[in-house]
Amino acid sequence: MVLLNVSFGIFAFLPQGWLFMAFVILIESAIMTKFLKHQWFNKRIYVTTTLTNTISGIVGIVVSMALNGGWFLVVWFPWVSSHEVNTNNAENIKWLVIFYACAFILTIIIELLTNWLFLKKYYKGKQILIASIIANIVSYAVGTLVLYSYSFS
Repeated sequence: MVLLNVSFGIFAFLPQGWLFMAFVILIESAIMTKFLKHQWFNKRIYVTTTLTNTISGIVGIVVSMALNGGWFLVVWFPWVSSHEVNTNNAENIKWLVIFYACAFILTIIIELLTNWLFLKKYYKGKQILIASIIANIVSYAVGTLVLYSYSFS
């Protein structure tokens, strides 16, 4: 699928990119709700998760542009394709993993803080921490599997 064999910076602004991001937000929302409310849907948690992902995405665009001279979503969400990273080169793979891990950690920090700000009146901090981490681990794992399996196939 040609549209999945481009950088996320391009893919993010295509309809398929919006669908993918909505899918990730739905996964995170469902997991957050399951851990916090022991059910699969809660409007407050879905709205909060959507807002925190939007904030994280905006921060990601700004940070990425600041760090690499105007290219958006290269640092924050380092989804690249086989056109940009040679998987036969260990150095390329090493830096991709490092950037991906940094992006994941920064995403967790931002989303944890915003989830806590919006949900602290309703849930304990530890609950929010665990739900945020698990939701992001699952969404990153699923997203990575889906996106990289296409872009490096």
